[in-house]
Amino acid sequence: MTDASNEITVLGGGCFWCTEAVFLRLRGVIGVQSGYCGGHVNNPTYEQVCEQNTGHIEVVKVAFDPAQISFDDILTVFFETHDPTTPDRQGNDVGPQYASAIFFQKPEQETIARLHIERLQEHLVSSVVTKLLPKAQFWPAEIYHDNYFERNPNQPYCAFVVSEKVNKFIKRFPDKLKTS
Repeated sequence: MTDASNEITVLGGGCFWCTEAVFLRLRGVIGVQSGYCGGHVNNPTYEQVCEQNTGHIEVVKVAFDPAQISFDDILTVFFETHDPTTPDRQGNDVGPQYASAIFFQKPEQETIARLHIERLQEHLVSSVVTKLLPKAQFWPAEIYHDNYFERNPNQPYCAFVVSEKVNKFIKRFPDKLKTS
């Protein structure tokens, strides 16, 4: 997913199908993998995480080329495509697995994320509840979650929820779309 010149970040922005679908379209992103992070159960399953007792958050691991896109720009897209002011909720998806979270992979990412959240907070009426957490074990989601939106665009959740997030991203960031 990455080589030595690329960076990794792990982001929780609600349902990982939505977050993955957005970041797969972002110029400078090399790869996106859905998974689970932050909990106390090794190698959790989707069903276990949905039971809300593993402590895990649905996340995406994003590999990106910092020569093409900055971590700050990654965060701009992240915050514009989910609601960072609702604890453990994104739309109708409710539960601790849908928390807004940034698992920083190195100290520089933590610093940039803190500054980004401070700037964002200046413009919002509600408080940003995004969790800023240190690097933790990333557990890949089951293979059937990979490229879920691309493979299942007519599935009702994808057609009504994921497509809306993707369309919002495309309208808001046309200059950041991959060209291929």
